[in-house]
Amino acid sequence: MQKSVIRHILTLVAEGGLSTDKALDQLSFETAQDALHGLNLDPQRELRSGLGEVIFAQGKSDETLLAAVDGLSRHGPVLVSRVSREQAGLLRSMFPAGLHWPEAGLFSLGGPEHLEQQMTPPWPQSGAALVVSAGAADMAVALEAFGALAFWGCDCGCVTDVGVAGLHRLSPHLRALHEARVIIAVAGMEGALPGVLAGLTPAPVLAVPTSVGYGVGAHGFAALSTMLCTCVPGVAVLNIDNGFGAAAFAAKVLGRK
Repeated sequence: MQKSVIRHILTLVAEGGLSTDKALDQLSFETAQDALHGLNLDPQRELRSGLGEVIFAQGKSDETLLAAVDGLSRHGPVLVSRVSREQAGLLRSMFPAGLHWPEAGLFSLGGPEHLEQQMTPPWPQSGAALVVSAGAADMAVALEAFGALAFWGCDCGCVTDVGVAGLHRLSPHLRALHEARVIIAVAGMEGALPGVLAGLTPAPVLAVPTSVGYGVGAHGFAALSTMLCTCVPGVAVLNIDNGFGAAAFAAKVLGRK
């Protein structure tokens, strides 16, 4: 949206000719088109939905990816998901102030002041949103969720490698689990962890199956089926490997800062 248009809207509000709610409506649906790269960016999405547009890097050409990041960065902080190492190198060369989290497949430009520190282990193990992963092989999906929550300024923690093969490993984290307002449970193999957590804690559990597992696991479909079939109430199931989707759901539950 051009500054002259924004200035006109603000002038109308100041003079009493336009209500603040109607002004917000006009600002909320503005898009930024880039016909050369096939983009129709949505820089005002946060005003409407509470979360800004996040760029999905996978499948995008280098030119389109750079144009998307450049376009959205003119309006505020930018988060990019499913970033390959090659794409990360390209983004870092063009946007040297950005942060790349290779384990999570995320790249950010702007965001909270201490974001880089949050993504450096050891991660906090408590928070209003608590990401819990079953095994070390599930870490990429768990960190995608944790990193997105951190980018959005949520109070979040990350507990790792506490799957059902050794349930006693949950014991040190029971207080944090009970204090969390929402839990993201990430698990591959048979996908039993979300049901266990929902049976132990009062918080709603967002279950994320991962594609980790042996042959009959069918790239996450076995874990997905287990999570969908759980008898424990209070479990909602996300798509396979969709840590970002779980983070977005959790952020809306919490209400973004």
